[in-house]
Amino acid sequence: MKQSIQLRLGQHLTMTPQLQQAIRLLQLSTLELQLEVQTVLDSNLMLERDENDQETRTETAAESAPDQAAAADADPAATKTEGIDAEVTSNTETIPDELPGDTSWEDTYDMGATSFSAPGGDHDRDFFETHLGSSESLHEHLHWQLDLTPFSDVDRAIAEAIIDSINDDGYLNISLEELNESLDLAPELEIGVEEIQAVLRRIQHFDPVGVGARDPAECLLIQLLALDPGTPRRKQALQLVQEHVTLLGNRDYNQIMRRMKLTESELQEVLKLVQSLNPRPGSQITSATPQYVVPDVFVVKRKGKWQVDLNIEATPKLRINSQYANLVRRADNSDDNTYLRNHLQEARWFLKSLQSRHETLLKVARCIVERQRNFFEYGDEAMKPLVLRDIAETVEMHESTISRVTTQKYMHTPRGIFEFKYFFSSHVGTADGGECSATAIRAIIKKLVAAEKPNKPLSDSKIATLLADQGIKVARRTIAKYREAMNIPPSNERKRLA
Repeated sequence: MKQSIQLRLGQHLTMTPQLQQAIRLLQLSTLELQLEVQTVLDSNLMLERDENDQETRTETAAESAPDQAAAADADPAATKTEGIDAEVTSNTETIPDELPGDTSWEDTYDMGATSFSAPGGDHDRDFFETHLGSSESLHEHLHWQLDLTPFSDVDRAIAEAIIDSINDDGYLNISLEELNESLDLAPELEIGVEEIQAVLRRIQHFDPVGVGARDPAECLLIQLLALDPGTPRRKQALQLVQEHVTLLGNRDYNQIMRRMKLTESELQEVLKLVQSLNPRPGSQITSATPQYVVPDVFVVKRKGKWQVDLNIEATPKLRINSQYANLVRRADNSDDNTYLRNHLQEARWFLKSLQSRHETLLKVARCIVERQRNFFEYGDEAMKPLVLRDIAETVEMHESTISRVTTQKYMHTPRGIFEFKYFFSSHVGTADGGECSATAIRAIIKKLVAAEKPNKPLSDSKIATLLADQGIKVARRTIAKYREAMNIPPSNERKRLA
């Protein structure tokens, strides 16, 4: 094949570094944004937190934003944004406003390897907010009790193997025979299943009681045996768990009453005792770190109108350090001056990206509240069908942008805290030619199930019929899908004594 040189012309879209940064900040959650801001503060000496007169600036920022933007374009010496103040001296006239689309920060500016700490970064934080106590796992809790219990060396090895085989719900995952085969003991030691069973019984009375059980029936039985013998209905509860656990799982109460010769009121007392037990004892102890939800916006009703406000406490308040900015000298190409100028340009772009994120977030939130006003007034049953395209057309943005804004962003309302995506749902046609959202249908199903008779729960077909009477045509399999999504068991599992 002969090599040759050819000239071709073409066009392609390329995002500038500024746009890439704005998109990345837009899709971050509030907690992730705070971490990103702290990272930038640690790496850019031109940025600092603005701790002065926060409330005054926040109240006036929304009204003065257009004028401030115009002033920033006309005079680079002062740039102000909502909740973000920046001071830029006139020495930055040589800094370009845009970078080519095929470049990155590092290609154009040498940011250096030096890190600078932000003034007042962690000095005013609450101690209990920054020093979370480590929670204890179930296995650590059981090993701690094992250390306090007298065991022989062989029994202790067996106990450790048992504890390591217990899952997070507190159940023993393997059989005693498999456990015996997995024990790594001296060849001369012959361990039988009976000895493993004896060690297991001791562990099953560790806290929480019932841990190490091999099935729910054994777990409930262990907890019942640990109760005071004088506990009312304890004897009947033991009989129920030992002999009729299958009937109990099928909720065949008539057969249970007939076999145990109990009246309905007596069976209710027995069931009340059984229901006071914990079939998943391991769930009482968890090492999972709690996940906190920080709302991005607040929705409140003022003078009969629903209004949306940014969460001031979660909004980063930054500004450019005027002392460092004044050190930037015009027409000076020294390494130090270039270093400062590069950091100053990066700080300006970061502040603009933050401002763009806040404005987009607020615009989308206000549009959602306007579309779903009936939800805030009357609840889930009044939710209207809504898709990303509806919001995108209203705010004149791309659907991908709306998707980024609504992901991991939360709205604090009088009815609770909801993710933005909660207000988007598909629709189902009604008898009069209208539309009903899937969220409203789920709310109606939940209301019907809550009002059903305990001894005659509604089947999926019956729920579909009741919805059809209200003009909502939904198939039975759709009812089942919505019910499972809300963790509502089927009718045979919801049956209980009246």
